[in-house]
Amino acid sequence: MPRIVPVLDLSRLEQGASEYRTFLLDLRTAARDVGFFYLSGHGISAAEIDDVLDAARRFFALPEADKLAIEMVKSSQFRGYTRAGGELTKGAADWREQLDIGVERQPIAQGPGIAPWTRLQGPNQWPSALPELKPALLAWQAKATAVAIRLLKAFALSLDQPEDAFDAIYRDSPNHRMKIVRYPGRDTTEGDQGVGAHKDGGFLTLLLQDDNKGLQVEYDGSWVDVDPLPGTLVVNIGELLELASNGYLRATVHRVVTPPAGVERISVPFFFSARLDATIPLLSLSEELAAQARGPASDPDNPLFRDVGTNVLKSRLRSHPDVARRHYADLLETGAAGS
Repeated sequence: MPRIVPVLDLSRLEQGASEYRTFLLDLRTAARDVGFFYLSGHGISAAEIDDVLDAARRFFALPEADKLAIEMVKSSQFRGYTRAGGELTKGAADWREQLDIGVERQPIAQGPGIAPWTRLQGPNQWPSALPELKPALLAWQAKATAVAIRLLKAFALSLDQPEDAFDAIYRDSPNHRMKIVRYPGRDTTEGDQGVGAHKDGGFLTLLLQDDNKGLQVEYDGSWVDVDPLPGTLVVNIGELLELASNGYLRATVHRVVTPPAGVERISVPFFFSARLDATIPLLSLSEELAAQARGPASDPDNPLFRDVGTNVLKSRLRSHPDVARRHYADLLETGAAGS
């Protein structure tokens, strides 16, 4: 059976005019067809991959008290540790433990007339019991950011846009976020939902997997396995590219199935997005591409907003109701969380 999720080599962009053109076509086709692809030739070394996976394993091996010392509910920026079952997808518990980090920035002073999403900017929480985790994850964040920017520029070119078409809405202060994640084996969970079916909200997601499978993508009405390929990252587009391309590119539904009993799965997803204060533009596509654009998907239960900060805050409040209750009770009471 042919591989449904293709492998694209990013280094083809530097291999001459012919490879450059065919890579852009392959990129556009993969993103429009299945919405997922493996990325090789990304320039991140095997040693750097091993380092971040090892750092993740050491964090999850800490005593529970050390992890709960930086529990996400203590952070109005939705940063920190979440135990298994603590995050929801469409109202159902995801059986994974994880640490969320974002960009290290100073909080924005609050006051009358300040948009609620500004509360999302601020510092990360780091475990005092594992000081080497911070430099390891920030180093990975920097590496993944560089790859994501190269890819986003390639996506612009693949849509017959200037290479810098998206620069103005992420340059200087992109809102990227990453996690380290541990999926416990089925013998220690309450079911097979590692992460429920969902789409990602940013521009691009770059996922590092260990050797254990579990990721699946919805394709043609069926679930397709996206099993680990050594040395590659798994890339999928998010809802911001769907909005910008008027649905020519589609964010694809995916999920993670809990590993079998006695097995744990480690993954490191990196979510590259626009500035929180950005508004997503509608690209002026060529007549040929515009004719194939279907408009962004419409879900009454999960509307998409072109205002990035509003979109991000809506997603975070749904996923982490404990953080929402502690830090955003005013929005929940007034119903202003999506405004």
